[in-house]
Amino acid sequence: MSQSQPDAPQNLYAAREPVFPRRVSGKFRNMKWVIMAITLGIYYLTPWIRWDRGVNLPDQAVLVDLANRRFYFFWIEIWPHEFYFVAGLLVMAGLGLFLFTSALGRVWCGYACPQTVWTDLFILVERWVEGDRNARLRLHRQKKWDARKLRLRLTKFVLWILIALATGGAWVFYFTDAPQLAVDLVTLNAHPIAYSTMLILTATTFFFGGIAREQICIYACPWPRIQAAMMDEDTLTIGYRHWRGEPRGKLKPHKKTKPAAAAAASDAPVISEAAAPQGDCIDCMACVNVCPMGIDIRDGQQMECITCGLCIDACDDVMEKIGKPRGLIDYLALTDETAEQAGKEPKSVWKHIFRPRTILYTTLWSLVGIALVVALFIRADIELTVAPVRNPVYVTLSDGSIRNTYDVRLRNKNGDDRPFKISIKGHPTLRLQLEGTPYDTVDVPADTMSLQRVYVVAPKGSEPALSERMDLRIWVEDISNGDRAYKDTLFNGKGN
Repeated sequence: MSQSQPDAPQNLYAAREPVFPRRVSGKFRNMKWVIMAITLGIYYLTPWIRWDRGVNLPDQAVLVDLANRRFYFFWIEIWPHEFYFVAGLLVMAGLGLFLFTSALGRVWCGYACPQTVWTDLFILVERWVEGDRNARLRLHRQKKWDARKLRLRLTKFVLWILIALATGGAWVFYFTDAPQLAVDLVTLNAHPIAYSTMLILTATTFFFGGIAREQICIYACPWPRIQAAMMDEDTLTIGYRHWRGEPRGKLKPHKKTKPAAAAAASDAPVISEAAAPQGDCIDCMACVNVCPMGIDIRDGQQMECITCGLCIDACDDVMEKIGKPRGLIDYLALTDETAEQAGKEPKSVWKHIFRPRTILYTTLWSLVGIALVVALFIRADIELTVAPVRNPVYVTLSDGSIRNTYDVRLRNKNGDDRPFKISIKGHPTLRLQLEGTPYDTVDVPADTMSLQRVYVVAPKGSEPALSERMDLRIWVEDISNGDRAYKDTLFNGKGN
């Protein structure tokens, strides 16, 4: 008796089937075109905007100057110690994402996320080169690489590479003077870091937008797994009105009953609804064919849905053609679903948007924004830090007087050189000396920080010299406009 062979192990891996969205038109698609044009325009053109800050400062409107540790945004200049402005903007971005997600679902993902914007652009190029969905599917399934397939793929890849190269090039322009860097790149005189950065960004943009596409949103991005915490039953997101669309079925042709006089005129079949009870959904698959994520919204809410609204445009177009009301697929909330199934009127859009959760996010977002604006406008054009030299704590001079040493860092945030006067306020016997100059003023270059060593001396036998420590205030005054700033510190005497 022969022994049966063990079954081969089951292969659980399924190769990814690429998604080829069909072209669609409608208000949501038009909105995505507008947002794409605006966001890409801002990204590509911003480094070329000029802003006059003075002779000694860069004239690029938006510049991340790593060499000098500055961030310029039009009239705003952020120094390294002011990183709290950047942190505040990141907090506002996070709160804004929470706000929009709680109100309208993943609208950021569907309209303004860089992955979505560049993927839309790459799909637009692909459709322009290879045709609409059916043509691209046929080309993908064609096993034989003939001259036509090779030509179409090469054309598409070359255009993708050019877009990706422009993307990487635009990024490096944010970190140095754009016109000069463009010349250096063309003449091969740019720093190797610029070329390597462009190469990396070109490769990642090509891969993310052209090859991986929806897989980045599904597998690489953490937000689909976090968004559920931001949403509730009043969140407006894209849904399918199954109570109206089911049971779904195809429209079937049949002959209408006609009067005897008209029967002889024509026997042509007329398209109408099937005789059996049927919902509004005719199972045309239009919503699936236009989805850039390749999902069926009729299966309910799914992690992969980016709320782009293209399925709404596709379904509304079909509903108009068959004479049914629009909105079979639409923005709706779970509470709307319950109300509509019960025959009640759903809530208005504004009641969904303005509710305790979104009001809380809006309030927090506004408070952070107001705090940043106030901090921006009350900050001084001059700043100082005072660091007492602790080794030694004090020095006894030859005449018996006691001297303390301080390192004073002066920041001149103006666009021209400024003379700063340094003075002290404390016990009247204390006197000030500046290292390197017999005067009490020091010139600080434009938009720089200068280190000045300062000596404060107490005469022999004076109260500051004999005490353990005494309060001391160091003042700095901009002589050109009278702006003043100070820092409090301590003077250490022999009693220490």
